[in-house]
Amino acid sequence: MKQDLSSLYPSKLWDIFAGICAIPHPSKHEEKILVWLKEWAEKNNVDYTQDETGNFVFRKPATPGYENCVPVIMQGHIDMVPQANADTPHDFYNDPIIPVIGEDGWLRAKGTTLGADNGIGVSVGMAIMISKDLEHGPLEVLVTVDEETGMTGAFGLKPGFLKGEILLNLDTEDEGELYVGCAGGLDATFEFNYNLVDTPDNMKGFEFALTGLKGGHSGMDINLGRANANKLLARFFKKAIENYGVRIANINGGSLRNAIPREAFVTFAIPENKVAEFEKYATKFTSILTSEYAVTEPNMTILITPIETPKEVMGTICQKNTLNMILAIPNGALRMSDSMPGLVETSTNLATVKTINGKVIMGNLLRSSVETAKEALGEKMVAIAELLGVSVELANGYSGWKPNMNSPILKTMQEVYKNKFGVTPKINAIHAGLECGLFSQVYPNWDMISCGPTIKHPHSPDEKVNIESVGKFWDFIVETLKHIPRK
Repeated sequence: MKQDLSSLYPSKLWDIFAGICAIPHPSKHEEKILVWLKEWAEKNNVDYTQDETGNFVFRKPATPGYENCVPVIMQGHIDMVPQANADTPHDFYNDPIIPVIGEDGWLRAKGTTLGADNGIGVSVGMAIMISKDLEHGPLEVLVTVDEETGMTGAFGLKPGFLKGEILLNLDTEDEGELYVGCAGGLDATFEFNYNLVDTPDNMKGFEFALTGLKGGHSGMDINLGRANANKLLARFFKKAIENYGVRIANINGGSLRNAIPREAFVTFAIPENKVAEFEKYATKFTSILTSEYAVTEPNMTILITPIETPKEVMGTICQKNTLNMILAIPNGALRMSDSMPGLVETSTNLATVKTINGKVIMGNLLRSSVETAKEALGEKMVAIAELLGVSVELANGYSGWKPNMNSPILKTMQEVYKNKFGVTPKINAIHAGLECGLFSQVYPNWDMISCGPTIKHPHSPDEKVNIESVGKFWDFIVETLKHIPRK
């Protein structure tokens, strides 16, 4: 049941976040939430402008005595990753997100992603816009669109749309940490045709369903040892084909380019005289996988369910090549950073494998904080495609954000945090795409920091935000605005 968030601190922020949850806003389908943002601004007499891409900027003048402060932009993205558990029917284009306050101090959604990434960041900026008792210089709040599936809003940002000189990106997920750099990204999409043939006689149909994996953010969670559903399905079926004559009809693995695939489904057929042997194999192989991932994937489930026998299946050579490709494509953390211990430098995620209208399509997201390493990984994908005789498209590349350890706003925020909370915040970079990398191409003189409350398991239905950390983050941003340097 939906719960009232207004009892949480600060109430203005949580009221706005509840409003965001009530309006569908998956990536590339933000039309309804953009109407809501406009209505909110008009209702609260907040000055706003919307650009041709859909991005909003809200503006608020300085409070008396702070007119000479360097103008600040607070920024977040309004779209969210739409992920739901298999047993949770949810229409992300029409249904609201249902937030649930846990007794453990965390806010979750009922069976879906919550959208705290980045609805909380947007809510912070909007709440500051309507708060009457804060001290600050000239403010802008930039709300971008479609960050999660291509950074369309950041790509569409034009010079002159914003007047600020300091950017606070409110889109990282560890309270008490200040982020000064991020990875760039690149999509690599393999595609090739496959042929269908009539299913041989005396075959029985089944569906393979691999569910219960943790999934998660394909950047920040890529080094946690979590299983990739596409890789596991390929392991399972390669042996099944070789030993039991399995014929694949359809593959549907993963759902989003920036999420570690946590589910995969395959329809297939098997000779009637091999069913008993295959079932023993499936039980044994399931035991092997659950043993391998007992720690990282305790909820892994593999179900083999009888279905109507498919009328057509993939040709034998095509299904063999498909599985070999899935197994051959690199996946996971490929190199760690030399300059920042514990940070992944370069990675790739085999996000989706689909058979659609006679084509096999495999989507990958490549990431690196080193531009040349990202380019080299793209070259590796091209080499794999050439060796296998298939096509690959490299697209939607975006730049990383190079750390500036001499940043004035970094120094200010370090001092504010230590004075307010008694500890020095950690300085970090993130193995994920932040819009800061693209902003720096259009506004190269911006002094930028990224920060946020504590959010766990973004891009998965396990997403949750720590309620206390949101209040602490709010206090930190409010205090920071009081100490912005003067011109």
